[in-house]
Amino acid sequence: MAVLSAKELAVGYENQAVLENINFEINAGDYFCIVGENGSGKTTLMKTILGLQQAVSGSIEFGDGLMKNEIGYLPQQSVAQKDFPASVFEIVLSGCQNSLGKKFFYSKEQKKLALSNIKKMGIEKLKNRCYRELSGGQQQRVLLARALCATKKAILLDEPVAGLDPTVTEEMYELIKQLNDDGMTIIMISHDIANVSKYATKIYDVNEGRVTC
Repeated sequence: MAVLSAKELAVGYENQAVLENINFEINAGDYFCIVGENGSGKTTLMKTILGLQQAVSGSIEFGDGLMKNEIGYLPQQSVAQKDFPASVFEIVLSGCQNSLGKKFFYSKEQKKLALSNIKKMGIEKLKNRCYRELSGGQQQRVLLARALCATKKAILLDEPVAGLDPTVTEEMYELIKQLNDDGMTIIMISHDIANVSKYATKIYDVNEGRVTC
């Protein structure tokens, strides 16, 4: 059963579609990549999947127990966000925000989860460091740990290796592949078709409008 499917979907702004006739299914455990050139509408599609903007037409449906607010999200960063003055632990813990409900403080279990994901990303020694002091690769590991705090099922990643050098890029791809091997459904937006082809189980090309396996 699909955890997420797009049916005759059109996405865009102010009822003007930038992508149309989008149809795909993502099953639990897939490593699903959405590829295309810069400016082709990939990020618009991801924002629509996340419910950050309305579809122009068609629908996105969730299934197999996955809810929209249970998806971890690693966005592209702005310059201001890269300079955010908070500790690594504070940023990772903020990934638990959706599960706070009406509470004002994080629980011991949520703090334990944040520490567990920090360890999983290999950044334990950076726990108390200021986020803006970190390298680009370290910051991406922090954001990936944060996304893991929001979900046990699926993560959406928007160009997760943008601006990273080749060595760090390969390390990030290996981290994401390990998460997928451990059962996490991966949905990734990328223009790096050559690299994602090594890892993806399914690829949706926004220019061709079809899925390849």
